[in-house]
Amino acid sequence: MSTRQAASTRSGGVSYQDLIRGDAVPPPASLTLENPYRSPLVSVPVHRYTSQAFHDLEMEKLWPRVWQMACLEEEIPDIGDHLVYDIGRYSVIVVRTAHGIRAHHNVCRHRGRRLCDRAGHAASFICPFHGFRWNLDGTLRGVTSAWDFPHIDRETFTLTPVRCDTWGGWVFVNMDADAEPLADFLGDLPEHFAVWRPEERYIQAHVAKVMRCNWKVCQEAFMEAFHVIRTHPQILTGIGDENSQYDAWGNFSRAITANGTPSPHLPGQPSEQEIFESVIMRDLDDPPAPEVPPGMTARAMMAAHARAGLQRVVGDDTVISDACVSDSIYYTLFPNFHPWGGYNRIVYRFRPHENRRDRSLMECYFLSPFADERPDPAPMHMLDADEPWTNAPELGMLARVFTQDTFNLPQVQKGLEAAQYDEVVLANYQETKIRHFHTLLGAWLE
Repeated sequence: MSTRQAASTRSGGVSYQDLIRGDAVPPPASLTLENPYRSPLVSVPVHRYTSQAFHDLEMEKLWPRVWQMACLEEEIPDIGDHLVYDIGRYSVIVVRTAHGIRAHHNVCRHRGRRLCDRAGHAASFICPFHGFRWNLDGTLRGVTSAWDFPHIDRETFTLTPVRCDTWGGWVFVNMDADAEPLADFLGDLPEHFAVWRPEERYIQAHVAKVMRCNWKVCQEAFMEAFHVIRTHPQILTGIGDENSQYDAWGNFSRAITANGTPSPHLPGQPSEQEIFESVIMRDLDDPPAPEVPPGMTARAMMAAHARAGLQRVVGDDTVISDACVSDSIYYTLFPNFHPWGGYNRIVYRFRPHENRRDRSLMECYFLSPFADERPDPAPMHMLDADEPWTNAPELGMLARVFTQDTFNLPQVQKGLEAAQYDEVVLANYQETKIRHFHTLLGAWLE
């Protein structure tokens, strides 16, 4: 039975309830999945990707209230180190103080200028406009021409605070003073990552690119393996795309795609050598790939090689399974944070770019384990909308994969803008993570 059903047609202006609704069509009872966290949605309103009103609603009810990853602790290692995290029209300073990491709205209390334009190091925050000064902890340090401001209460004229907490080496911020603790928001997610110890990784690479599409269009392309068959056909020989497992719990979801196994879409069974060469994405002009020994699978060979290199870094007492070094284990923490499990280095973050509904900023981090002293984190390499991912060689073969995604995503946005129907239809299982995301999004906007 197909999960695609006719959706009710809505015409005229978009009401508030229409903006947030995402429960247009439930699946047939016979196809309802057992996991209670899997969303019953099988369609999502098109205007969630195209409407300025919906974008404004996110800016009002989502981003100022939800926990979101702002940076990594290693990016601000010393007292006075600070970083600017922008999300739509909001801007937050994350700073290392003598009493831990703090966060403030990046706005001068005098005339509203942004205090910081970029990351840096400072003993205090000085407004470039008139020179008002605040300590790192947000308390007032000095008022220019103080005689002219007798009405300022020095005790309360602080920077506007933003809640801040950490997990796994990541720094999270929340602009809502009454928000639930980060630990409650994360739920069981830290338990999933405990064995992989993400806090013991360093930023080997950090690349960001402006994408010509809504931030949800962008991130949803990385929440399923369903698109591999047409978008990345060159890797079908070594990826079990349609055999992926999808799960959702609370505020996060997960997919597991087995690598080193062939796609069920292939008409025949490839050899282990063909599988191995597909996984390493060898070009014709590359040196010959190592041969898979008789009686050994490509997956086992991949895992053995990766494990040998990792063991020297993480220690011989750490158990490293084949899955931890071979498979794509990709999580999504609502709304926009995508850490990968196992010893895959990938972490994604997606957000609106410059407060535009049709532009997004896609970021890819490589977080790698290390031995001895922590290496310095790589600075962010920014690519504009017209630059190819291959301008970031630090991403290796992943840059070529992203190029294929980038070929599709602006066209998705253009298609949605021109669509003459009200809803996009989602798969019952393979798009579980997307359905779960939109269920949470609707709840937050209500």
